[in-house]
Amino acid sequence: MYIAIDTAGGDYAPRRVVHGALVAARHLGFGLILVGNKKQIESELGRYRDLGKVDLRILDTPEVIEMVEAPATALRKKPKASIRLVADLVARGDASAFFSSGHTGATVLAARSSFGLLPGVDRAALATMIPTLRHGAVLLDSGANIECRPQHLVQFAVMGRAYANLLFDISEPKVGLLSIGEEATKGNELICDTHRLLKSSGLNFVGNVEAADLYKGYADVIVCDGFTGNIALKISEGLVAVVEELLHEELKRTFTTRFGYLLSRRAFRRFSRRVDYSEYGGALLLGVRGLCIVGHGRSSSKAVRNAVAMAYHFADQGFVEKISKEINSISGYHSSKSSSNIEQVS
Repeated sequence: MYIAIDTAGGDYAPRRVVHGALVAARHLGFGLILVGNKKQIESELGRYRDLGKVDLRILDTPEVIEMVEAPATALRKKPKASIRLVADLVARGDASAFFSSGHTGATVLAARSSFGLLPGVDRAALATMIPTLRHGAVLLDSGANIECRPQHLVQFAVMGRAYANLLFDISEPKVGLLSIGEEATKGNELICDTHRLLKSSGLNFVGNVEAADLYKGYADVIVCDGFTGNIALKISEGLVAVVEELLHEELKRTFTTRFGYLLSRRAFRRFSRRVDYSEYGGALLLGVRGLCIVGHGRSSSKAVRNAVAMAYHFADQGFVEKISKEINSISGYHSSKSSSNIEQVS
């Protein structure tokens, strides 16, 4: 099995991307196709002595899609961009999955263009794992779709439900809708119409989830448009970083707090792991006919390692086929009642 890696994507490419991918490949025993500037890749590989243990291939390309570029235009002008090539490798069957921490919009468009959508899906969505007080939850969409219609959010709920079912082994995952209040009447037109559709969808819909309750574990799946989801995630990441810094400052103030920190270091390390986004690696693109893991632009080597490991495990388990079957088996998803409700709203 090979995993294709976009080595040109991300703020710390190619060094941290190559390092993280190598660690995952050495540990799990799969091959890598490293796509990007060949000289830069070879320069990074020269820092390692035990490359004989990893089956490596390099696909050279000078074209990179920059973060400031419009994704659709850039993909047309740069047919050999690293993001395009990794997606094509998977579509041709030369790789089982691909990872990129580059331009999110371009990655989503490249995956959709190369793979196509699963039956019954109109929009692909990024599904991100988030920590909660109970267990992990799935938040989607976390950045693939800036503007959505109610029927798109219902489809996200269906895909998220199928994902959570396989991920957490929960027969009927609880589905929540991210909004500004618990009441059904709270929110804009998109949220109110989506609430009405989800209520009659046949899913285990628990109602609206306020932002303050996002991490309390009231829902296993939380749906929203990509604009809202991306902001929620980035606010959370920023808050976690500030909280950790404030904790360290306070713990160093006096001898007593320093001594207390030494006694509770394990607890603080466990806390850091539970709220660290790099523990989850990346976001899975749901709804396409191939495996695509999208990493954070600031992905560390650890985040890349976990994301690439995620790609390997999903490929090894035949995840795309499983998620497709789960989507089609959900009661009420293809019912005429749901279809008519969607048409009325749209």
